[in-house]
Amino acid sequence: MGKDLDEIDVAWAWSAYEPTHSTSSGQAHSTSSGQVAQRPWSRRFAAHLYRRAGFSASWAQLQQSVDEGPAKTLDRLCNPPAVGGDADAGEFDRTAAALADRTVASGNPQQLSAGWLYRMVNTPDPLLEKLTLFWHGHFATSAAKVTNSSLMLDQNDLLRAGARGKFQDLVRQVSRDPAMLIYLDSTTNRRIHPNENYGRELMELFCLGVGNYSERDIKEVARAFTGWEVLGEKFHFNSAQHDTGPKTILGSTGNFDGDDAVRIILAQPAAPRFIARKLIRYFLFDEPAGANLPDEVVEPVARDLRENGFEIAAVVRRMLGSNLFFSDHAIGRKVRSPVDLGVGLLRALGMSTSLVKLSQGLSDLGQGLFFPPNVKGWDGGRTWINSATLLGRANLVRQTLQASETSFDKAGGSLATAADRAGAATPEQTVDWLRDLLLAVAPPEETRAQLARIAARADGGPADRGQRIAQVIHVMSALPEFQLE
Repeated sequence: MGKDLDEIDVAWAWSAYEPTHSTSSGQAHSTSSGQVAQRPWSRRFAAHLYRRAGFSASWAQLQQSVDEGPAKTLDRLCNPPAVGGDADAGEFDRTAAALADRTVASGNPQQLSAGWLYRMVNTPDPLLEKLTLFWHGHFATSAAKVTNSSLMLDQNDLLRAGARGKFQDLVRQVSRDPAMLIYLDSTTNRRIHPNENYGRELMELFCLGVGNYSERDIKEVARAFTGWEVLGEKFHFNSAQHDTGPKTILGSTGNFDGDDAVRIILAQPAAPRFIARKLIRYFLFDEPAGANLPDEVVEPVARDLRENGFEIAAVVRRMLGSNLFFSDHAIGRKVRSPVDLGVGLLRALGMSTSLVKLSQGLSDLGQGLFFPPNVKGWDGGRTWINSATLLGRANLVRQTLQASETSFDKAGGSLATAADRAGAATPEQTVDWLRDLLLAVAPPEETRAQLARIAARADGGPADRGQRIAQVIHVMSALPEFQLE
């Protein structure tokens, strides 16, 4: 893929996607400039958009998107009904808040994951939760060290509130966040003995990337943040412990505090490029990533960030509506994270289940919400897949489908009735329905025929048919194609 991107027409790549007619075969074809030609808006493209801008879509949502077209679908995802302006959105928010209160009252940080999964599965604003998950991996903080459910939930709310806004505002707020201060030992950052942990990660992992600062800059940034601590579970500035001497940060000298340090760091040319690379990897493709992603592909996104005051919403919208996003450079070019797999299954099929059990299953697969492995967050991409997790993914799907707590009320009562509502009457149509819902990449024709034979074994009425459909989904979940999005 790296070579392909080196040859891509960048102006075309980041221009808005507009549906065009397909070739007679219905397949993509390359233009003289090397990029994949635009193709007509389809259920596959709608499903791709929902997977990346959320956690998959129901059959009804896909049908609505096919009828409305890409522009209206993107508008709906990027501009959902405001809470208070939509009855369903308001009810969801109240329910999620009540669930969060009960979670905090339990005092068990492990319960936080189930509460967040409720939001992901039921939210009328899936892009907001997808962005909140992005920032959770970016500003990674673990309840294993913080151990305070209230502080971890407060940070989650902070990330959600700032997810679409200006990056510099979010960095300033995270720098004051008690959970982050505890996690990176900023509570021990004193004038006499500055703690460098937060200053180092602020530049290396949050804003600039390796190679864009010096060890001296780390020491000076640490001095700027001295006295930023936690008192009574709230941020507190201890002026007696703040170093008021002059500091030189990335070439600028003055009596700087933490806000000044953030301002100087984000003024560096490397800052928008660093965030652009992470956003591109998160929303478009796993590889090439980081420094291997061609500069000319990154620069238009970085320029948008600079020119829009580091506002995330506008940049994400442009990315999700671009030719590059709807090309073969992006479709099926990401490995599904455990959260995308689990939440996507529930949203696509209208399922409800035990979210406590699901959260444990996702943790077993390597993505425990509120428990990232380290300050770098999850590596993602190919690291999600190995022989153990591949089997574990299929087992999680099977267990979720068969669990006594699982129901399909949102899909019309059962898998069989959901198939009927989608017009999937024959075994082949059933497989194609599930393919459109669950797969970014179609399996080989031989595999499709094998899945159809499994679906065809149902002969005992709707209940037996539902069990056969569940078996098809389970077998499908072990396919290489199921791991991609």
